[in-house]
Amino acid sequence: MSTSIQADDNEGVREESLLLLGASSKKTEIREGSSWWASSFIIINAGLGAGLLNFADSYNDAGGIVIALTLQTIMLVFCVLALIVLAYCSDVACCSTYQEVVETMCGKRAWLTCSLLIAVYCFGCCITFLIIIADQIDNVMADNFGPDFCARWYLSRQCTLSVTSIVIILPLCFPKKIDFLKYVSAMGVFAVIYVTFLVVYRYYTGQYVPGPIKTEPNSWQDVFLVIPTICFSYQCHISVVPVYSCLRKRTLTEFSKSVCVAMVACVLCYTLTAVYGYLTFGGNVNADILLSYAPSDTAALIAMIAVAAKMYVTYPILCFCGRVAADNLYIDCKQLSPALADQGEKTRRILMTLVWFFASLLLAVFIPDIGSVIGVLGSFAAVFIFVYPGMCFMQGMLARDAAIEQRRSKVALICTVGFIALGVFIFGVVLVQVIMKAVASEHQKGPIINGSPCY
Repeated sequence: MSTSIQADDNEGVREESLLLLGASSKKTEIREGSSWWASSFIIINAGLGAGLLNFADSYNDAGGIVIALTLQTIMLVFCVLALIVLAYCSDVACCSTYQEVVETMCGKRAWLTCSLLIAVYCFGCCITFLIIIADQIDNVMADNFGPDFCARWYLSRQCTLSVTSIVIILPLCFPKKIDFLKYVSAMGVFAVIYVTFLVVYRYYTGQYVPGPIKTEPNSWQDVFLVIPTICFSYQCHISVVPVYSCLRKRTLTEFSKSVCVAMVACVLCYTLTAVYGYLTFGGNVNADILLSYAPSDTAALIAMIAVAAKMYVTYPILCFCGRVAADNLYIDCKQLSPALADQGEKTRRILMTLVWFFASLLLAVFIPDIGSVIGVLGSFAAVFIFVYPGMCFMQGMLARDAAIEQRRSKVALICTVGFIALGVFIFGVVLVQVIMKAVASEHQKGPIINGSPCY
């Protein structure tokens, strides 16, 4: 009985929120929270991540700079539109997380799948961040202690990654609200700027001989190989709803300022790093571009430390989003009332954070490459950028004009269906292509013996 009553109440809240979409509220809520410029640092930090290191390699896979830049521009337009749609739906429905927006607009089943996908995606991202940290630490250790540094257990990948992650990352993962990270996010942004500067600088001053530079793809299917990296790199949509809920002045105007600053910063860093990195190394570029630089390059070593620092402060953002999604699923499975859920929130938060952190750390120790991981995560990111925002916008439009009588409603419906269909297409094609590429690469591998004791 109580379960059915709670379901009816949730459905009533959903219907009331959808009806509110037809009204334009002029009220501005000013409260404690972050300013728009501080929030922009969190969005930038969430967007500027592991994709930065893989962009140049994706340019090579896609067939060159022109094709990759064209696809990046098109995808960026869709990414920004999705951010605005999510913020609008969040504002009207008074939601504080991505999955709550989906539940309010699209119902319980959509919420369940969304929460599960968010938890899986964020967990995969956290593993990727730890792999990148380990790669950078290994290169710094190899430069200072020689290629056999891993023979000493206290310098091994397992030890250095575990100790530094426990000391730096774990304490940042426990806070209840995401705006706590606005201070460390600024440091992460400046770390990425340094990496971008290094890649540009080394193009003009380095002695690197580039490999073959493509001007067209090997086949038309190859153009899709850059899309996972683009989606993964610009996917900050899961994080922006909590960020928007923490704005001191919660309006779309203030949020648009944060989005504009964040997207401009992301575009500049990604584009400059990818273009100059690809021109520097050509077809010889590594999946992690910093691994393409000589170990004796001091500036590159500093960049590796900066990237590791960036990953240290980005991990907690994805951990927060994934933890909230997992917590919501737990509450729903246990059918806990709001009162009981609040009573045990702190205990659950601590336990989930510990399980999440140590599970991702354990997997990161045994996964050596980020390329295939980013490909899979990029296909999932397309769902968060295209499918769910499109579904939310469609439900809002149907709430205003259920019979689709107005001309603008018909146009919006066609655009929204196309938006969702594009997301489903990208998800399916990219996921299949990534799996096929991984299988082909595995078959091409010979009996290579790596003399390094690190692997």
